[in-house]
Amino acid sequence: MTSHQPTFADRHIGPREADVATMLAALGHDSLESLMAAAVPGGIRTEALSGLPDAADEQTVARRMRELAARNRPLEPMIGLGYHGTVTPPVIRRNVLEDPSWYTAYTPYQPEISQGRLEALINFQTMVADLTGLSTAGASLLDEGTAAAEAMTLVRRANKKAMGPFVVDSDVLPQTLEVVTTRARAMGIEVLVGDLSDGVPDEIDAPSGILVQYPGASGRISDPRPAIESVHERGGLAVVACDLLALTMLESPGELGADIAVGSSQRFGIPLFYGGPHAGFMAVSSGLERHLPGRLVGVSVDAEGRPAYRLALQTREQHIRRDKATSNICTAQVLLAVAAGMYAVYHGPEGLRAIAGRVNRLAGGFAALLRGAEIDIEHGHFFDTLVVRVPGRAEKVVEAAHERGIHVRLVDEDRVGVSFSESTTSMHFRALTEAFELDDTGWFAYTGVPQALARQTPYLTHEVFSAHRSETQMLRYLRRLSARDYALDRGMIPLGSCTMKLNATTEMEPISLPGFADLHPFAPAEDAEGYHSLVDDLAGWLAEVTGYDRVSLQPNAGSQGELAGLLAIRGYHHGRGDTQRDVCLIPASAHGTNAASAVMAGMRVVVVKSADDGTVDLADLRAQCEKHADTLAAIMVTYPSTHGAYEDGITDLCSIVHEHGGQVYVDGANLNALLGYAKPGEFGGDVSHLNLHKTFCIPHGGGGPGVGPVAVRAHLAEYLPSHRMHPLGQQPGIGAISAAPYGSAGILPISYAYVALMGAEGLARATATAVLAANYVAARLEPHFPVLYRGHSGLVAHEAILDLRPMTKATGVSVDDVAKRLVDYGFHAPTMSFPVAGTLMVEPTESEDLGEIDRFCDAMIAIKAEIDRVAAGEWTPEESPLRGAPHTGRALVGEWDRPYSRELGVYPAGIDPDKYWPPVARIDQAYGDRNLVCSCPSPEAFAETQ
Repeated sequence: MTSHQPTFADRHIGPREADVATMLAALGHDSLESLMAAAVPGGIRTEALSGLPDAADEQTVARRMRELAARNRPLEPMIGLGYHGTVTPPVIRRNVLEDPSWYTAYTPYQPEISQGRLEALINFQTMVADLTGLSTAGASLLDEGTAAAEAMTLVRRANKKAMGPFVVDSDVLPQTLEVVTTRARAMGIEVLVGDLSDGVPDEIDAPSGILVQYPGASGRISDPRPAIESVHERGGLAVVACDLLALTMLESPGELGADIAVGSSQRFGIPLFYGGPHAGFMAVSSGLERHLPGRLVGVSVDAEGRPAYRLALQTREQHIRRDKATSNICTAQVLLAVAAGMYAVYHGPEGLRAIAGRVNRLAGGFAALLRGAEIDIEHGHFFDTLVVRVPGRAEKVVEAAHERGIHVRLVDEDRVGVSFSESTTSMHFRALTEAFELDDTGWFAYTGVPQALARQTPYLTHEVFSAHRSETQMLRYLRRLSARDYALDRGMIPLGSCTMKLNATTEMEPISLPGFADLHPFAPAEDAEGYHSLVDDLAGWLAEVTGYDRVSLQPNAGSQGELAGLLAIRGYHHGRGDTQRDVCLIPASAHGTNAASAVMAGMRVVVVKSADDGTVDLADLRAQCEKHADTLAAIMVTYPSTHGAYEDGITDLCSIVHEHGGQVYVDGANLNALLGYAKPGEFGGDVSHLNLHKTFCIPHGGGGPGVGPVAVRAHLAEYLPSHRMHPLGQQPGIGAISAAPYGSAGILPISYAYVALMGAEGLARATATAVLAANYVAARLEPHFPVLYRGHSGLVAHEAILDLRPMTKATGVSVDDVAKRLVDYGFHAPTMSFPVAGTLMVEPTESEDLGEIDRFCDAMIAIKAEIDRVAAGEWTPEESPLRGAPHTGRALVGEWDRPYSRELGVYPAGIDPDKYWPPVARIDQAYGDRNLVCSCPSPEAFAETQ
C-alpha cells in the first residue's frame, strides 16, 4: 500500500479531507462540486481552466525560478534616474524583508495589535521629515512618480485661489513627468514643462504649483529657491522631488522654502527589484497635513494613559469619503518603508553621511579624470550623477561599459549618463575609466556640492537613530517590534475583502535571488530576458483565468489598477469620438476606492441603489442608464458583491449597461471566489483589475506592497498603460500609471510561483474551499450573529457579513467592543463596519484549517455569551470585559477593581502559554486627531506613570 504524496495544493489548502467532509455535512452537501453548483449561478459558470501549466512540485518550481532569475543580467547599476545600487544590511533583509512576522501582517487599522509596525513607520516618517526639513511626512506612497502626481493634486486641493497650470521643470525624472502627465490629462489639469532654474517664466499666469528635481535627472544641482520664490509670489505652491541620500549633504527643501517634498526611499537599502516595490514618500509643511494622501501614523494615548501609535486622520480614507476622498490610494509600501526606515536606524546620521560622502567622492573623482582628459561634463555641480559629452561615440562607451559589467545610460549619440551609488566599488570605478578610455592614475576627488547649498541643518537627532549600532542591538530591536504585532504567523486574520491567506515560503524565496532583486528597471531588454519571460507567462495565465484578452502588470496597487482600467474605458470612448461619456455608475455597496478612482479618471459618480437583499437594484440601474444614456461611460461592480454574495443579476446588469453604450468594470477584489468557476471577461466584463496581494498570494506586508494588474477585452487593449522608458520600446497606450514599466516587478515571482504550483485544478479547489469555509462560519455563527446578506441558493461567497446592529441597539455593545475583545481571545478582528456600518465581515480563506476556524467561531460564540450578560444587566457596557478590552499584561498585577474576574479579562479562552499580549490598551482615536503628532515622541513619553 502506497501513501499519497501531498501536493503543494494540499499544503496551501488548510482543511484536510476529513475536515472538508465535516464542513460539508454542516451545510448539507456531500461534495465541493455540489456546494459550488448551488452557490455559483449557472449562467456564469465556465468550463475548466485551460492554458495553465500542470501543477508542479515545489522543487521543480524553485528550480524554474532560479533558471528565470539566471536569465537576467544585473550588472552594476549606474543608470541612475531615481534607481540606485544599495546594500541591504543582512540583519534587515533577514529580519524584515524575509520575516513572515513583518510581511504577513495586515494594514494597522487595529492599532492595539500593530504597535511594532506603527513604530517602524513613525521612524520612517521622522526620517523623511528630518531629511526634507518639513513638518510632517506620510507613511509612504507607491513610488516617486505617483507621489509627484499626488502632490500635483494636493496643490490644487489645498490652494483653490491658484488654479492655473502645474509647471514641471525640464530636468525632472522622465518617468515622473509621464506619470504626472497621465494623471493630469484625465483630471483636466494643464501641465507645462520648461527650465525653472531662474524661476517661473513671467508669461505663466497664476500657476497652481511647480515641480523641480533636486538634484535633477541630469545630475545637476540647481538652487531651487528662485523657482520656489517666484511661484510663491504668484500664489502657487512648490513641490521638490528630492534624493534622501543627497539630502545628508544638501540643504533640505523645507529650509529652502518648499511646501511639499516627494521622492523614493529605494536607495535606503531596498533592492532595485526591476523597478519596485519601493516606498515613495511625501512630506508637507505645516498646514498641509490634512491634505496628505495615503496613510499617516500619529501618536495618541491608550486607556491606561500611555502613549500609543495609530493611523491618524482616518476620515480622509476612501471608504468614508468615497468620491470626495483625498486620493484613491488605500495602500502604502509599508514593508519597504519599514526596511528603509530601519536602514536609517542601522546607519544613523553619521553612517548615512559617510555613505553619501563616498558616493560624492567617487563622482567627483571621475569628474576630475574626465576634465583631466579634456572631456566635458554637462554640470559642474552634482551629487552622484554626471552627463558626459563624448561626441559620436556614446553607444561605443555604453557597450564598453556593458562588456565590463556596468550598466550606464545612453542619453543620445553624444552623451552618456553615469550614476555612482553605495554599491559602486573601486573595481567598478576602474572598469568605468577603461570604458571611457581614461588614465585613472593620480586622480583626486572634489565635491560637486555647491557651498551655498551645503547642508547646515541637523537631521535624525532622535535617539532611535543612534541607539542600535551593533547588530545584536539591531536584531533585538527588530525582534521586539515584530513581537508586538499580530500577523499570519501567529494565527488567523479573518478579514473580509482582503483574503489573508498563506504566503508560502517557496513563493517568497525567489524575490531575494540576485537576478530578480538587483536589476535596474531601465536595463537593456537583452539583460532582462528572465523577467520578460515571467511577465509574458503570468500575464497570459491571468488572462486565461479571467476570460480577458490582454493584461498589463504595470499598476503597482489595486488603486492604480482601478485607475488604469477606468482610463482605458475613457480612452476607448474618446477614441470613438464619445468625449461626452463621463458618468460612472457605482453601486452603493461598492469599495470606497471605486468612487475615488472614477473621479481621478475624470468621471462623474452616480450611485445605484441596493435592493433590500443587498443586491444591485436592477430597476434603479435601468433608470440611471436611461437617464444618462448619452453620457454613460461605465459601471464599476464588484463580483461576488461587496456584500459577499453571488448575485443572480450580474449578467442582466452587464447587458443593461452595454445596451446604453457603457462599459462594464468588474472589480477583481473578490476573485478568490471565482477562479476556476467563472470568468468576468466571459459573463460581461470589459475590464477588471486584479489584486495579486489578495487572490494570488503576494503578502500584504503590513499594508503594502501590492500589485493591481489590469485585464481587458480586445477592444480596450490599445488603451492599456504604456511607458516611454519601456525596455521593449514605446508602445500604444494611455501613458504611465507607475514609475517603472512593470511596476512592482520584483514581487511578480510570488504570483508566478503560486499559479505554477497550484495549476488549474488546485486554483479551483482553493476557490471551492474558501467558499466552503465562509459558509461553514456563517452556519456556525448564524444562531448568535445574523448573517446580513446571502446570494444564490441562500449561500454566501467567500466572505460573510455578521450583523451586530440589533445587538448594539439592545445592549450598547459596539462592533469596536467585539473587535477589541477578540484580541483577548487571540485573534485579529474581522473587517469592521464595511461595507455596512455596525457589522463585521469575515473571510476565513482556503488556507485556514478547521481547528483554527472552529477556534475563531468558539471565540465569537463566547463573546456573544458575554454580550448576553450585558443584556441581562449583569454588567453595564462600560463595566464589561468587552469595553475593557483588550487587556494588557499589566492587568495581571496590581489592584483589580473591575466587576469581572481578572481571569475572565485576560484569559477568556483559558490559560495559554502562547497567548498574544497586546502591548497597549484600547487607544483613544479622537485624542490623536485633536493632538496631531506624527514623528517619534521622546523616550520620556513612554516612562511608566506612577
